[in-house]
Amino acid sequence: MDSVFLITISAFILAVILIIITIVIIKSNQNKKYKKEIEELDIEKNSLLGVPVLSEITKVKELVKTDNLKEKMEDWDNTFKLIRDEAIPSITDSISDADFLIDRKEYKQAIRKMANIEMELRVLKKKTDKLLEEVQLITKSEERNRTLITKLKIVYREQQNKFERTKKEFGVITASMEEEFSRIDKLFAEFERAMDNNDYVSVEKKIVLLDDKIKRMDKLLADVPTIVLMATVVMPNKIEDTIIYYNRMRRDGYPLDYLNVEYNIKETEKKVKDILDRVKVLNLEDVVFELKTIVTYYDSLYNDFEYEKLCKKTFESNVKSFKAKLVRTNKIINNLIGQLDSLKETYDLSKDDVNRLHIINTEVKKIKDSYNNLMDCSKNHTFPYSRMVKELDVLIIKVSKLEESLNYDLKTIGSMKEDEVRAREQLDNIKNLLKKAKNRIRLYNIPVIPDNYFVELQDASDAIKEIQKELNKKPINIETLNIRVDTARDLVFKVFNTTNSLLKTIVMLEETMVYGNRYRSYKEKVNEGLIMAEKLFFKGEYKKALEVTMNAIDYVEPGIHNRIMKAYNEN
Repeated sequence: MDSVFLITISAFILAVILIIITIVIIKSNQNKKYKKEIEELDIEKNSLLGVPVLSEITKVKELVKTDNLKEKMEDWDNTFKLIRDEAIPSITDSISDADFLIDRKEYKQAIRKMANIEMELRVLKKKTDKLLEEVQLITKSEERNRTLITKLKIVYREQQNKFERTKKEFGVITASMEEEFSRIDKLFAEFERAMDNNDYVSVEKKIVLLDDKIKRMDKLLADVPTIVLMATVVMPNKIEDTIIYYNRMRRDGYPLDYLNVEYNIKETEKKVKDILDRVKVLNLEDVVFELKTIVTYYDSLYNDFEYEKLCKKTFESNVKSFKAKLVRTNKIINNLIGQLDSLKETYDLSKDDVNRLHIINTEVKKIKDSYNNLMDCSKNHTFPYSRMVKELDVLIIKVSKLEESLNYDLKTIGSMKEDEVRAREQLDNIKNLLKKAKNRIRLYNIPVIPDNYFVELQDASDAIKEIQKELNKKPINIETLNIRVDTARDLVFKVFNTTNSLLKTIVMLEETMVYGNRYRSYKEKVNEGLIMAEKLFFKGEYKKALEVTMNAIDYVEPGIHNRIMKAYNEN
């Protein structure tokens, strides 16, 4: 038991010793790490004011010959002194403080201090880098500037050669272009003098100015010949051609005042002159756009001229067809209006029908007036043909609608006349049919005519009289007349069919009785049947008499009844 306790105590002590040793090692390593970071910050601080900045400033001092460069040199020198005498010592003190905090093992405060130092070093490095860049812009400028100016001279010589080759294309702008080349030559000379005087500030400005002018010269060489051609050749020719075309169309009777051609030509001439004046001072801003706009206007003007010519042909063609349509419509409405009183007396026209005809007549007169006014405008060249075509199209649509309405009225009136004629024809046919039915009845000596026949005959006769009454009325109501005709026709056909059916039954009865007489002398049952049939015949019960006769004969000749009925139905 004691040995176990002793072992446990020994293990615990050993663990504590190991932990202490580990902590000591960690602390020692942490201290070394922070010390190393302090050293790196100190090295970075010392590198800020190394040899490059100081040596470059020394070079510039040897090149100072102008006031501009002298001012810049003083500014750089002050910046360098501010960094060297104030910023660097301040950072040095901060590094010392951080180092002291590390020695005292105040690591949290040391870390914050080092973070601040790192930020200050970044800011200071940006300042020194900018200072070095500005200084080197001067110390290394000669070689760089010579390289740039050589490239610019090569481009410039090519531009001069191009200008000399195409000088004729520049026309009135040639002198302005030569002056611009002279100004560029002068800038090159000023650049050389500035380089000789070590006026590097001025040199930078000269290079930028030369670069801008040479780039601008590229645009001038590319655009000016086109602009000159358009402004001095293309546009004057377009204007001249337009004036000739415009005057010719005016002589041919085209009213073109609405296009304001003369005013617009004057304005475009002023605009072209203004463009040339601006190009002479080499101001090309919006020039190409303005010239294209003017060209577009003249192109659209030519389209307007051609459209007017097309509209004239269309107008003249449409006038012919419209005039024919108007004359035809006017003739129809005049005829209808002239016959209106007679039509109202003859036919029962509705108020709407009559009013519609009067409205159409009024509208036709208005259209005639509008057409006459339009033709006066055409003779006096008051409006352009493009407008007159539209006006005529409106009149064409109006007269077409009136024509459709008139066609409907003509069809209605024509239908009334046709219905009247047809009614008279059908009246004759119905009368003939009824007469034929009566005559057939008279041809047969029928002992008794059924009462229903006389009723049907009377109804048919009355219906015929109603047709006659409607035809004699003034005005005739066509709808009522058609109803009367249909009714009478149905009733007469009913009489005719009744007559045919009656006569057919009687004929069949007589033939059947004659056929049955052969059995009468020796077949008492047949004789009795025939006697009964004769009595029924004289009473006017023809169908019943036929039935009795067939049944009597069927006693002698079984099946005769069916054969007779079949023959009856087939006939």
